[in-house]
Amino acid sequence: MPKTKKAKQDKATKKQKSNEQAAQPEANGPDPSDEKGIDFARAWVEFPDPADDEQVFRCDLTWLTSRWTCIFGSGCQGIQAGRADDGCCTLGAHFSDEDDEKRVAGHVARLTPELWQFHDVGAETGWVGVDEDGERQTRRWEGSCIFQNRPGFPAGAGCSLHILALREGKEPLETKPDVCWQLPVRRTYDWIDRPDDTRVLQVTIGEYDRRGWGPGGHDLHWWCTSATSAHGAGDPVYVSYRPELIELMGKEGYDRLVELCEERLSSLLPMAPHPADPHPAPKKR
Repeated sequence: MPKTKKAKQDKATKKQKSNEQAAQPEANGPDPSDEKGIDFARAWVEFPDPADDEQVFRCDLTWLTSRWTCIFGSGCQGIQAGRADDGCCTLGAHFSDEDDEKRVAGHVARLTPELWQFHDVGAETGWVGVDEDGERQTRRWEGSCIFQNRPGFPAGAGCSLHILALREGKEPLETKPDVCWQLPVRRTYDWIDRPDDTRVLQVTIGEYDRRGWGPGGHDLHWWCTSATSAHGAGDPVYVSYRPELIELMGKEGYDRLVELCEERLSSLLPMAPHPADPHPAPKKR
């Protein structure tokens, strides 16, 4: 079994059901001049997990070597029309399991009114809500996640749990719900039956595109992974998301991934570049 903790993939689908209801009244659809779509050639690589001979990694090198970066507050159009400042925080975050919620609760206890705009609301009436299926998630307040500081808040706009991590010298993945720090990297699991009657757990690491949200993902107002405006980073995803990928894959698996990504970038003509990346794609030096 995998050494890293699984985040339940159906959480995103449940979350998207709520988004369909929230976005329909004012959804204008994504800007076709910015998003490039999700059906294009991808370069995948599969390799054994150096730390576990019962599993293999299947990784999307097109995504992991792309120049995507989060542009929250710097051009992000948001997943709901008219709420660009929310980014992807409009719906709150479903907890992957009880351990995820308990871990987050420990960090919430250290938030102060100076770091969290809605500290008083959360302290008095709670910061956990439930969706229409009874699944627990961060509470929505005034149209978005209760932990989202709005523009103009002195400590900074954006996730107060993210701000807490930076103030304490931690990685944000330590303080935020699983789904928040994993996006827009998607990890899935499949048991593969081989012709010699052996089984191996295939761990797929790829792009969390619109399909990752379930059927309702196509109704998002905008989504960043295929948007040209979000593909201008100096470092590729496998470098900028190093802490998150190590958490998802383990250090030995990540180190092997780095070797394969660097081999791809050093080739004269990398196959299947991401269509949202600037062209020609910059080479790693």
